[in-house]
Amino acid sequence: MAGLEHHTRPVHPALRPYVGDLSGYAYDGDPPTLHRGLPSRHLTLVITLDEPLGVAWPGSPVEKFDALVGGLHSTAVHVGATPSRAGVQLSLTPAAARVLLGLPPVELASTVVGLDDVLGRPARALIDQLREAPSWDARFDLLEGLFLERWAGDAPKVRPELGWAWQRLCERGGAIAVQELAAEVGWSRRHLTDRFTAEFGLAPKVAARVLRFERTVGRLRRRPEIRLADLSAHFGYADQAHLTREFRAIAGCSPRQWMAEELPNVQDFVPAWAAESEA
Repeated sequence: MAGLEHHTRPVHPALRPYVGDLSGYAYDGDPPTLHRGLPSRHLTLVITLDEPLGVAWPGSPVEKFDALVGGLHSTAVHVGATPSRAGVQLSLTPAAARVLLGLPPVELASTVVGLDDVLGRPARALIDQLREAPSWDARFDLLEGLFLERWAGDAPKVRPELGWAWQRLCERGGAIAVQELAAEVGWSRRHLTDRFTAEFGLAPKVAARVLRFERTVGRLRRRPEIRLADLSAHFGYADQAHLTREFRAIAGCSPRQWMAEELPNVQDFVPAWAAESEA
């Protein structure tokens, strides 16, 4: 198995509501043939530094991208099938879709698109500049500069009630009923579900399911020795069988299969946001 190195740097304070740590990766050999891009609270931006990256939803053909943006989603996307070994990867909050990318998160939900389809010519220039940059810090400076420039613009903001509802779901790790969430917002359950889905592309109940799954995966990363029965009890699954069904539905495999195939590639690097989401 190829070794994997990570490089990270905290993002500029002005961008912290929108972007996680600036992150770069490089394999010193062939990368894994398959990596499951699991659902989370974040959109994902990847720019390769060599070859295009292959991405496919289960049952669909592989698409290749020099740079991509993946929206919020509720099932895993398959990443791999290409010789790309290095790139930069950012986790974006849903608010970043409007503020930094110029479109509501619903337009990116459950899909992966080329970054140039979103940003146009600046994306192509950024790819070239990143590949020519002499160091990781220089690459991070380029990324930060682009987003600071876009942040300074007059981007439309999400409606406050929806932003609050999303934040509340994240704070509770999905462990809040939609009816309770609607009551806190002051809307009916149906109105909240309709408006939330129209903004984020996931219904609040689906988003809650993703958030609980995200926390569960985070705990497995940190504590791979944990008993699955204990894991299911801690995160509110009915039993171990329920947890396994959720894994199969969302990741496309059992927890043990995911651990055997992917844990060696991901457990050494856990972003700060992921660690916080496990609590």
